[in-house]
Amino acid sequence: MPRPIAVQISIPALQHNLEQIRRVLTQQTQLLQRPDPKVWAVIKANAYGHGIDQAVQGFAQADGLAMLDFNEAIRCRELGWQKPIMLLEGYFSAADLALMDHYQLTAVIHSPEQLQLLEKQASQLQHPLSVMAKLNTGMNRLGFAPEQFEAAYGRLLQLQQQGVVAQLGKMTHFARADDDPSITYQQLQCFNQYTQHLEGRISVCNSAGTLTASLQQHLPAQPEQWVRPGICLYGASPFAALSAHSLDLQPAQTLTAEIISVRDLAPHQGVGYGHSFISSEPMRLGVVACGYADGYPRHAATGTPIWVEGQATRLVGRVSMDMLMVDLTSVPQAKVGSTVVLWGQGGPSVDEVALAAGTIGYELLCAVAPRVPRNVLEK
Repeated sequence: MPRPIAVQISIPALQHNLEQIRRVLTQQTQLLQRPDPKVWAVIKANAYGHGIDQAVQGFAQADGLAMLDFNEAIRCRELGWQKPIMLLEGYFSAADLALMDHYQLTAVIHSPEQLQLLEKQASQLQHPLSVMAKLNTGMNRLGFAPEQFEAAYGRLLQLQQQGVVAQLGKMTHFARADDDPSITYQQLQCFNQYTQHLEGRISVCNSAGTLTASLQQHLPAQPEQWVRPGICLYGASPFAALSAHSLDLQPAQTLTAEIISVRDLAPHQGVGYGHSFISSEPMRLGVVACGYADGYPRHAATGTPIWVEGQATRLVGRVSMDMLMVDLTSVPQAKVGSTVVLWGQGGPSVDEVALAAGTIGYELLCAVAPRVPRNVLEK
């Protein structure tokens, strides 16, 4: 028998979240009398830990998929995805370009070296390559510097005229759309300044940008805009001050386990390695079949929320490799075999657990270990 731990992936939740994002976008664009943006569903990092196969099914109504890994992109094609697929870091070699050509992938070009490689390999391509040119507006991670962008875009336009490039567009990435609108507006001002006179579709909004209504009025009125939602598709919030529930997002990943031991503690007894928790009064303690080797954060502190038998309680003591301890004092009905929800449906949100552990929900969703059995809920 396997250990009593599992992660459930909900296809209906993925579908709901995509539909909710589209509803928000429609509300925004109707006020501005603009067409709805198209949606790249971002499925990088194995769809934020939810699985590429599940993402292709859950996001079937998206206009395109976006990721980083070539193997994941190829898997999407093998599963029958025929709509656009965008590689967010583009290509790194001539062999990568050949793969992009064969599988008809869209490339993000963000450096002079990538542009030079495309010019060098142009004669080897069998099909025109769709491209999004990336402008660095202040993230200072990837993208052409503003003073480089117009010249780089001009070279891509020449390649488009030669039939090497198919669709061509412009993109950037927000650094603080989740917490500081003033910085985002500065980035948009930079983007508009250097791109508004250049033809082509645009893509600027990540999850936080997509869900921020006021941003739309600052975007250039291009005939074709693409947004790039990521974490919100999986039922977590991109904002520290707004819960996923308040945004009508549903958790698509639920990590559950069972209680495998119960014991009563007298006052002044230590719990777990290092005795980082010592009981101050009599308490009932449960041991849960989940630890940091399963993907639960080792640095989660006493007080991190956990639900047992549908009731909220707390983690106590230090998380071990294979087990963690939970306070059962307020859950008298709990026993060996009782269901524990670490995060997800019927338990704390992944954002609540991440906050208590000093990290972000993205990390927890991506970190569930391969040894944890995976169940897919399709209806």
